[in-house]
Amino acid sequence: MLGPQHQKRTTPRVWLANRARDVHSSSMPTLKPDSSREVVERLFAIIHALVQEIRPGSVVVVGLDVALERDLGLDSLTRVELIARIEKAFDVRLPETVLDSAETPRDLLNALGDADKAHDPATWQVQVEAHRALAGGLPEQATTLLDVLDWHLAHSPDREHALFYLGDEATESMSYRQLADAAARVAGALSRRGVLPGQSVGLMLPSGLDFFRCFLGVLYAGAVPVPMYPPARPSQIEDHMRRQAGILANCEASLLITFERIKPLAGALQGLVPTLQALCSPADLLAGTPVLRPSAVAADLALIQYTSGSTGNPKGVELSHANLLANIRAWGSATQLSSSDVCVSWLPLYHDMGLIGAWLGSLYHAIPLVLMSPLDFLARPERWLWAIHRHRGTVTAAPNFAFDLCVKRLADSKLEGMDLSSWRLAANGAEPVSPETMARFATAFAGQGFRAESLAPVYGLAECTVGLAVPPPGRGVRIETVKRDEFVTSGRAMLAEKGDDSLQFVSCGMPLPGHEVRIVSDTGAIRPERCVGQLEFRGPSATSGYHRNPQANAGLFHDDWLVSGDYAFLSDGEVFITGRSKDMIVRAGRNFYPYELEHAVGDLPGVRKGCVAIFGAAAVAGVGMERLVVVAETRLSDPTEREALHREIVALSVELLGLPPDEVVLAPPQSVLKTSSGKIRRADIRSLWQAGTLGEAASPAWRQGIRLALSGVAGRLGKRWQAAVAHAYGAWAWTCFGVLAAIGVLALVALPTVKARWRTCHWLGRALAGLSGCKLETFGLEHLSGAPCVVVANHASYVDGFVLVAALPDPVRFVAKAELGSSPRLKWLFERLDTEFVERFVAGRSVSDAKQLAGRAGEGAPLLFFAEGTFTPQSGLRPFRLGAFHVAVENGLDVVPISIKGSRAVLRAETWLPRRGAIVVTVEPRQHAEGDDWRAASQLRDRVRASILRHCGESSLEHG
Repeated sequence: MLGPQHQKRTTPRVWLANRARDVHSSSMPTLKPDSSREVVERLFAIIHALVQEIRPGSVVVVGLDVALERDLGLDSLTRVELIARIEKAFDVRLPETVLDSAETPRDLLNALGDADKAHDPATWQVQVEAHRALAGGLPEQATTLLDVLDWHLAHSPDREHALFYLGDEATESMSYRQLADAAARVAGALSRRGVLPGQSVGLMLPSGLDFFRCFLGVLYAGAVPVPMYPPARPSQIEDHMRRQAGILANCEASLLITFERIKPLAGALQGLVPTLQALCSPADLLAGTPVLRPSAVAADLALIQYTSGSTGNPKGVELSHANLLANIRAWGSATQLSSSDVCVSWLPLYHDMGLIGAWLGSLYHAIPLVLMSPLDFLARPERWLWAIHRHRGTVTAAPNFAFDLCVKRLADSKLEGMDLSSWRLAANGAEPVSPETMARFATAFAGQGFRAESLAPVYGLAECTVGLAVPPPGRGVRIETVKRDEFVTSGRAMLAEKGDDSLQFVSCGMPLPGHEVRIVSDTGAIRPERCVGQLEFRGPSATSGYHRNPQANAGLFHDDWLVSGDYAFLSDGEVFITGRSKDMIVRAGRNFYPYELEHAVGDLPGVRKGCVAIFGAAAVAGVGMERLVVVAETRLSDPTEREALHREIVALSVELLGLPPDEVVLAPPQSVLKTSSGKIRRADIRSLWQAGTLGEAASPAWRQGIRLALSGVAGRLGKRWQAAVAHAYGAWAWTCFGVLAAIGVLALVALPTVKARWRTCHWLGRALAGLSGCKLETFGLEHLSGAPCVVVANHASYVDGFVLVAALPDPVRFVAKAELGSSPRLKWLFERLDTEFVERFVAGRSVSDAKQLAGRAGEGAPLLFFAEGTFTPQSGLRPFRLGAFHVAVENGLDVVPISIKGSRAVLRAETWLPRRGAIVVTVEPRQHAEGDDWRAASQLRDRVRASILRHCGESSLEHG
C-alpha cells in the first residue's frame, strides 16, 4: 500500500513487512530452509523495483499479504511484467495460472515453490512431418458442422486435428476420430441428463481440448452451445457471475458445462437462472455412452455467440450452420487457406475470433491447430512465436495489444534460432489497429525472418459470424493519413501529410466474397467514398438476429442490411473503421472518438495505463450539447498531485480535441470496467458515473460470494417448491393409476371378449388422463376403418401403450417384445388384450415369430408395431425396424401411421416421476407399398417414418 502522502520524499524508499526472518516456516512454500530469507528478500526487491518504475518516488510497504492490485497498483499487464522478472531472476517457469490466481506476494512465493526449471524454447526442434497437405479437397458439400466432421472421418480419421500445450513441452493431441468419439460420449451423457434438442447448453471452460469435445458433443445431442468466459479474478467474481447468469437466463440454458472451481457457485447460479438444472464438468460427460445423433440442417442454430458487451449488456447473436460455413468458406477463399497451412493460436475459445476463426476454420480446412492458453501467452508471449517456429505456423490472429506486448517484452530478448519465415498471415483484429504497433512489430522481428507484408489488419463482428473484411494476403498494412479538422467537422477523410494536425486510419481490406458493405448517413442516405458514416452489411454470414431480444433486433436491421454499430469510410472499396457509433461524442458541431485521448491520458504519469474511459453524457438542463467526461484511474491521493494531473488531462484534451472536458474523474483502481476481451465497458461506466457509484471499492471475494449466494436464495427456494409440487403430483398420479389399474385387471379377468376388455380399459385410460390432468386429444380415427391394415407408432415412453388404449376405441393387437412376457401372470394379462410376443435377440426365434405374424396379419384386429423397437431418455425419433413393413408387404396390407406427441415429457425413460402434460395422438392416412420386395418394404418404411416425424414433435435420430 502507499505510505501517507504528507510524508512526500524525493528518494524512493521501500518498507519490508513480514520479512523472511519474521516468517514462520509453516507459511513458507517448499524451498530449501537456508534459502527462505533470501527468496523473500529477492522477491520483495523485484516487486519494489517495478512499483518504483510505474510510480517513481512513492513510499511503498511490501508485505507477504498486501494486494498486488489494490495496494500496490499492479494491473494485469504490469503483473505480466512482474512474473517475467521473477522467472528471469530465479531461472524458473511459474505455472500459467499464477497470472490469474496470484493476489499477493505470498501467492507468488508459494508459486515459486511449485515452479519448474526454466526451459529454453530455442531447443525446440521444428516439427513438420505431421503437417502434410490433405489429398481429396475440402468438405464443400457439407451443410452443417457435423457434416464437416463426418467428411474428415471418411477421408482422414486419424489425421491430427489439434494439439494443446499443457506446459513448456507437454502437449495433448487429438485426431478427428478421437474428437468424434468424445463428442458422441458427451452427447449421450447430456441426453441422459435431460438435455433436449434445441435447448441451450452453456460452456464455461478454459482453453483446451475438452472445450472442443464438449462443444461438438452439445451439437451431437441436437442442442445449442453457448460459449461463456470463465471468471478472471476472485475480486471480480460477483460482477462476472451476474453477467454470466444474465446470459444463461437469456438463452434459457438447461445445463452449464464448467470446471471444478465454479461448482461451489452452482446453487447461486441455479437460483438466478430458472431454467438451469445442473452444472457438470467435462469429466462427468466424457464417461457417457454414445447415442444416435439427431439430424441437422443448414438453417439450424449451431451457436449463440454473446457479444462482449463493450457498449451495453451482452447480446446473443444467433448463428446457424449455414452462417458459420459461409463465413469460414469466404474467409478461407480470401486468405487462400489450405490443408498445408498450420494455425497457431492462444485466443480464448469463448471469443468468436478464437472459436470460429482459429478452431472451426481449422476444422473445416483440415488445418492442424496448435493451441495454448491465453494466460500462458500473457505470461510468456515468446511461446506464441516459438510455437510458430516449432510447428512452422503459417496463419494466426490476435488483437493489437498482443503484437504490442511481443514488441515490449521480446524486442530486446535473445531470440537466436527463432525462424518466423513460415508465417504468411498475421491477422490483427478485434480491437482498433495501431499503425505504430504494426510498424514496430515488423521491425522488431525482421531478424527472425518475419515479413512486414504478412501483417493483415482485419475487420469483423459477431453479427457477421466473425469476419467481414480482409486485405489481400501478402500485401501488408495500408495506412491513410487524413486532415484532422475536416474529419471532425465534416466527416470527410481527405488525404494529408502526417503531422500534429492529421489522423491515421488503417485499411481492413475488401469485404469477404459474397458479402457487401455500404456507408450511410444517420438519415440512411448512401455516403460517397471518403465520407464517414454508419457501416452496414449483408451476406450469407449475417445473423438472423439476437436471441430473445426484440428490442435489440429493432436497431439491428435497416431494410435488408444489418447495422454494424461502427463508423467507417470506404477508399477504393476498402473498409477503414473510424470508431464505434455508440462511442462517438458530439460537441460544438464536432465529432470525436475517445480512443486517441484515452491513449494519450493513459500515458500521463500517475494514470494507470489502459484504465481510462472517455464518454459522452446526456446534456444537463439548459445546455444543449453532450457533456464530455474523462474517467482516469490513479493511485494519487495527495490533493496537489491530483490537481496537477487534472490540469494535465484538461490541457491534453484541448490540445487533441480543441476543447476541454466537462468533467474529469480521477477514480481509484478497478473503476474502469472491461469486457472479457479487454474492451472498455463505457456504457456501464457511464451508468455508474450517473448513479454516483463509480469508484466504490470492490468488496472482498468472500463477501461477493455471500451476496451472490443470497441473491439466488429466492430462486433456489422456488425450485425446491416446484420439486415438492412435482413429487406431490407424482404421488397423486401413481395413486390414480393404482386404483384404476386394479379395476382394469379385474376387467381383463372377468370380461368374456377382447372387445369388451379393450373398451373397459379404453375408458379407464381416459379417466386416468382426466384425473392426472393430462390432456389427451385424438385425431384421424377414420383412417383405421375399412380394410385390414398394419398400424405403426412411434415409441417415446412407458405410457405409450396406455395412451393408445385410451386413444383408440376399437381394439388393436400390440406386437410386444418377448421380455414383457417373462412373467407368466403378466403375459396372461397381455394376452387377454390379444397381444403378440416376438423375440428380438435370438435370430432363429425372431425369424419364426415374424413368419407367424405375417400369417396372422390379415386376421382380426390390426397388428400394432412400435417400429423403433425401444426408447431411451434421448429425445428424437429413432430409425425404424423393417419387420412391420415386411408383414404389410407380404400380405398386401396398408400401413396406418400413428404419431404420439408429448408422452416422453409425461414420463421419461430412467425416471418414475410423471409430470403433467398434453398428449396428442394423430392417426394418419394409410400408406401402401409400391411393390412386394425388400426395396418396396424399405421405401414404405421411409414414407411412414417421415409421416410420423412431421407430427410427433421430435427431431430425427439418424446417425451413429
